[in-house]
Amino acid sequence: MVEPADPVNRTQESVSAIPAPLTKVGATKEPKEVNRAVDVQVIARAANILGALGEYPGGLSLAQIARVTKLSRSTVHRIVVALCKQDYVRSTASGYQLGPALLRLAEASRSNFELDVNPFLVELSHELRETVDLSQLTGQTVTFVDQVIAMRRLRAVSGIGISFPLYCTAPGKAVLAALGPAATKRLLPERFERFTPSTHPDRASLERELDEVRRTKIAYDREEHTLGICAVGMAIQASDENWYAVSVPLPAQRFYGQESRLTTALTASLDAILKEQRTNYSAVLPD
Repeated sequence: MVEPADPVNRTQESVSAIPAPLTKVGATKEPKEVNRAVDVQVIARAANILGALGEYPGGLSLAQIARVTKLSRSTVHRIVVALCKQDYVRSTASGYQLGPALLRLAEASRSNFELDVNPFLVELSHELRETVDLSQLTGQTVTFVDQVIAMRRLRAVSGIGISFPLYCTAPGKAVLAALGPAATKRLLPERFERFTPSTHPDRASLERELDEVRRTKIAYDREEHTLGICAVGMAIQASDENWYAVSVPLPAQRFYGQESRLTTALTASLDAILKEQRTNYSAVLPD
């Protein structure tokens, strides 16, 4: 993550209590719809603030949060104080940071499947000396829900919770192939954003590759989302019928010419997962 270019030292701020406006007797109350809209706006602003703090884990001052979120400083202060009281945000010497309550929620949200698969991700990462990701199908995207980072200076890393398109990533294409042509039409956008020159230009081009993925069960990303980054992935379905994918992203210079070694190790890892957890979920692709 990139820290703010112009960090501002946090200062203590005093907040004077502002009395609530008086309501005249017999005055008409605001419609419930207006109150609901205000509630939704507050939630959206709180989410925006939490997202900003997630982008800058080193901490942000109130002024920096206001600048990043484009909210007024008074609004930021009011919401941050409320979030601090619930431990969703904490005040530190370097600024405001995400709080421990979010960690508890994140841990509670992890499924048994994700917990069971983690040791296999660790083992595969150690074998290949590369980063290994577990992602989940989330509508028209895949979202990383677990990651084991390679212990190398040059490595591919994406944060947990980040979502990526289906049509230009190894885990996304693996899941699309597993779901079949009908789901592919439903989940893909009408137009593909071209992230790199290697991104598929349209559905017809992608479908030709997905036919091959259905045959081999292996999906590749050859610098289709990010220049210099490639990946190999395989889909797997949990017992609750949610679709996941295990993938290995790595720098392009360590990918080309190593596809066989990567796919062999990934396939063996998926087989081990299925053997260990065959009563809970399967990774069977449609014929």
